[in-house]
Amino acid sequence: MSVPDTEPAGALATDDQIPWWQRGAVYQIYPRSFADADGDGVGDLRGVTNRLDYLRDLGVEALWLSPFFPSPMADNGYDVADYCDVDPRFGTLADFDELVSEAHARGLHVVIDWVPNHTSDQHPWFRDPGKKSWYVWRDEPANAWRSEFKRVGSAWTRDEQTGQWYLHSFLPQQPDLNWDEPRVEAAMHEVLRFWLQRGVDGFRIDVAFKLGKDPALGENEPGRRHDQDWPTIHPRFRAIRRVLDEFDERMAVGELYLPSQRDLAAYVTSGDELHMAHNFFLLLAPWVEATYRHTIAEWLELLEPDAWPAWCLGNHDHSRLASRLGPERARTAAMLLITLRGTPFIYQGDELGLEDVPMPPEFAKDIDGRDPERAPIPWRPPSQAGPGAGFTCGSPWLPITADAEEVNAARQSEDPRSMLALYRQLLTLRRAEPALRSGSMRLLDAGPDVLAYTRGDEFLVLLSFVTEPRVAAIPAPGMIEISTNPDREKSEQRSPVQLGPDEGVLLRMTSNATSSFGGSPPSISAST
Repeated sequence: MSVPDTEPAGALATDDQIPWWQRGAVYQIYPRSFADADGDGVGDLRGVTNRLDYLRDLGVEALWLSPFFPSPMADNGYDVADYCDVDPRFGTLADFDELVSEAHARGLHVVIDWVPNHTSDQHPWFRDPGKKSWYVWRDEPANAWRSEFKRVGSAWTRDEQTGQWYLHSFLPQQPDLNWDEPRVEAAMHEVLRFWLQRGVDGFRIDVAFKLGKDPALGENEPGRRHDQDWPTIHPRFRAIRRVLDEFDERMAVGELYLPSQRDLAAYVTSGDELHMAHNFFLLLAPWVEATYRHTIAEWLELLEPDAWPAWCLGNHDHSRLASRLGPERARTAAMLLITLRGTPFIYQGDELGLEDVPMPPEFAKDIDGRDPERAPIPWRPPSQAGPGAGFTCGSPWLPITADAEEVNAARQSEDPRSMLALYRQLLTLRRAEPALRSGSMRLLDAGPDVLAYTRGDEFLVLLSFVTEPRVAAIPAPGMIEISTNPDREKSEQRSPVQLGPDEGVLLRMTSNATSSFGGSPPSISAST
């Protein structure tokens, strides 16, 4: 497999030619754990508003809010009881409007979670006999489909009042909507318009791949699931895209867990469905250079020539980056995420190097064991701010990391060697350099265990994937712009470049390097 240049040489798009969602990073906020303004131990919208300057200074383009809608919280807000309001735990619609206004005043865009596959069983629709066709009911379980939560088991639950069974892809408290009912689709389009009219810039679509299911409810087969990714899904996304296109420069990115990257690409390559799709293949891949190279090369080739990549290495559903990879490799992973061609999605706290927080049994709240990666953000040392570490003046809903005295935003803001400092350097450089936003990308063969690629003609990225020193061949001299090793001097490098264990370096190439990047790209192996 070869990876072509992603743009003709020299054809860098300017910021007025590319939409905002291609220009910079999107920062995911899990509201319950971000910042608590009212002291009840649960993060809220006013807490987010109070921390907007932090996001601006970090250098992100947008913030993405996980659900804040009224909910019984069986699944921490992903069981929505009212799509067009704010849960009192998080504030009010007025608080949301203020957040959007203040974010826009700082040049930040606002993305919100949209949960269209299912509602809460407390939603008025589910309790309305006149809307029974809005959900999937049968006199008995129609198949052997299973919930995505292994501890739940069957995807069918019997309703004691009616004696019938309803479908739920997740908890029994989250009945699936029936998207084969036209009134469901129309109602959900109106939900989108409600938030778009309030100034929302885009949506992250929760479990987007579940919006198309086999209407006959056939059994899943080897290599073909009937409970997701059914062909009916694509016209539904085209209709959603038309709603977004009623407004200026709005975006939708889908959460899609699918068998292959080719399956994933079908949602973004047509140009009239999703703007972006989360690529979890990189997040789930082992930290092996050949695997990462293959995943990146395949994804870029599948998206050519017009579709735009989205990259993520963490979110609220997966163990934290620093826990999975370790502190040093998490720094190299940050350089990878922010310098790849495409939009990086950053999970709150990863910029501080936060690790999973062990959860005593009395604190466990999530049925799928995801509490450790959802622990609150430590903003200040507990010795100064009290046990809430600046997240809250009350008792936090989940324990704060035991390392909060050192691992907190205030301390790291003053430390040029910190993880936060590295993220700020990378994001600031990305915002300043068109080559890192919209420039072409080409994978290079720099040597064993080293992932190497160019961005435009100006930059070369070298990332070591091993704990031993490595050397990397480079096509021309370059100056070190940023290293994941804060002790590394910013000196000129000539081939071969010496890399320390787990080190990543970003080189600014000298003026005579352009011709070295010309010609045909190298052949990239498709095997892992």
